[in-house]
This record gives sequence, C-alpha cells and structure tokens, in this order.
Amino acid sequence: MLANKFGRALGLAVLALSMGGAAQSALAADYQPAIIYDLGGKFDKSFNESAFHGAERFKKETGIAYREFELQNENQREQALRNFARRGYSPIIGVSFSQAVAMEKVAKEFPKTEFAIIDAVVEAPNIHSVVFKEEEGSYLVGLLAGMKTQTGKVGFVGGMDIPLIRKFACGYVQGVKAANPKAEVFQNMTGTTGDAWNDPVKGGELAKSQFDRGADIVYHAAGATGLGVLQAAADAGKLGIGVDSNQDYLHPGHVLTSMMKRVDNAVFRIFKAGEDGKLHGGVEVLGLQEDGVGWSLDEYNEKLITPDMKTAADKARTEIIAGTLKVHDYTTDQKCPVE
Repeated sequence: MLANKFGRALGLAVLALSMGGAAQSALAADYQPAIIYDLGGKFDKSFNESAFHGAERFKKETGIAYREFELQNENQREQALRNFARRGYSPIIGVSFSQAVAMEKVAKEFPKTEFAIIDAVVEAPNIHSVVFKEEEGSYLVGLLAGMKTQTGKVGFVGGMDIPLIRKFACGYVQGVKAANPKAEVFQNMTGTTGDAWNDPVKGGELAKSQFDRGADIVYHAAGATGLGVLQAAADAGKLGIGVDSNQDYLHPGHVLTSMMKRVDNAVFRIFKAGEDGKLHGGVEVLGLQEDGVGWSLDEYNEKLITPDMKTAADKARTEIIAGTLKVHDYTTDQKCPVE
C-alpha cells in the first residue's frame, strides 16, 4: 500500500517536472530572436564576430536558438529585416549604423515587433539603440601606443570615412598626445562606401605606406579591412592595434593590444532583455564604466606591455570613469582638439 502511494506520488512529481519542462520549452519556442550581420560577415574577426559571440553566449546559457543573416550587399538590409518580422522573430538586431534607415522604415510596419540597432540611434518606441564611447577605449590604446613608439610616429587606418570612425581616430590621437605630445600621427581612411569594411588588401597597403613614413605602430578601426593592417604590421616587424574583438592572437608579438568594443555584451543583453520582457525603445550608451569598451592584455601581448604602460592605462581608465579626465567625442562637434 505504502509502495503504491509512493509510486503514485513519484509519478505525479515526474509528471509535474515533465509538464514544467514542457512549459519552459514552449516559452523558449515562442521566443524567437534574430540578428542581421553587416557587410564583412560574422567571421570578420572584428565587429560582426563580436556580435556573433554575444548571440552564441545567449544560446549557450539559455538553450534558446536564434536566427541569423549575413548581408551580401547593401540592398538586402530592408528585405532581411522585413522577412524576419513577417515570420514572427523578435527582437531583431541590426548590427551597424548602416541598417538604421531600413530599420526605421520596417519598425513602423511592425509596431509590435521589437528591434535593436548597434552603433546608431533610431528614435522609435520599438527600437532599442545601443551606442558606445569608442573615444574612451581608443584613448587608452593611444596612450599605450604613445608610450611604446620608438620613432615618435604612429598611424591610424579607418574603414569607411564617417563621423563614427573619426571618433575612434580622435580618441586615439588624444591618447597618443597625452603620452607623447611631440608624436606624429598618420591617418588614412579606406573608402566612402560599405566596401571599405572588407578590403584587407587596401588596408595592408595603407598601413605599409605609414610604416614607410616612419610609423612603428598602426591602429585600425576598419572591420575585415583591418586584417590587412595587422598582417602588414607583422610582415614589417612592426606593431598593430586591433579593434572590436580581441585580435591579439592573430599575430602574437605584433599586436600591441586591441581596443575591445563589447558588441558581444550588447547583443547578449538585448537578447536577454527580450527574453525577460524588458526590452523597450530608448538609447543605451556603453563606455568604460559599463564595460562597453576597454583594452586587451593576455598571453599574446603581455611581453609588449611594460608595468609602466599598464599602470598608466589603468590610471587613465579610473580617471575617465571618475570624470576627472575628459576625452573629447568627435561626433559632438565634428572636430578633434588635437591632430
């Protein structure tokens, strides 16, 4: 009798657990996040790939799958957003400012769908915008470059010539000059169209021209184009500085550091907020204080960073967060206080 009662109780418990698991699975099935990578692809080892890692982290931690799409040309942006929205996906993340116009249009057509965009501000009730304080992270890697250079000449190679990339460059120059006021900073942009993010050959050529002029360190903010910059640095026996993702491992001993732009954290937070029903329109700004930007130090570059360099970077980080050190944001007035 007791055994039968115990068996029934155990059976009910198992049934309850099974039903709970089924309910959880149903909820997971109802939640359908999606992400659209920009030109350059999700394996660009930089901006898009950082977003990909954030999406993968969400899937691993929650068990919830997501859908993705890699743009092959600029005309696919609106089509991809609309296709995901029609099929019930939400939230839909657009990686890159270049998706802003298309997203604003599609979001109006699907007011009950949540959207999110990285690197742009789109004012709409169902679009969550995430932007970064790239100037803060760029200042820190510039400070390290200014302390490390032996020639007093360093460089910067940007991707598409837009205010956002000028923001990286200006922060970098401010950091270089803080460490070495007499340093010379060469600057080149790769192009004026989306192709500028995916041209490693030209990136390498621009970096080589800066090395030929005496630079011994070149920082890139150019997506997949920057892979050519880092290769050129390694080939010349010089130093490169990576961006967005940690790129130190690509050429150990030849990448001084990487300016970490935590797009991965942003994507994870968006997907998680959507799962929790807490994703809403508005603007989120991620800087040093929010762990949105920073610089890398690992086994691949630790021999390049002296104790004095690390101390200086840590001090500057603390002062920027405290507000006692101000780094100018190029996008506020389209100007840079130093050249």
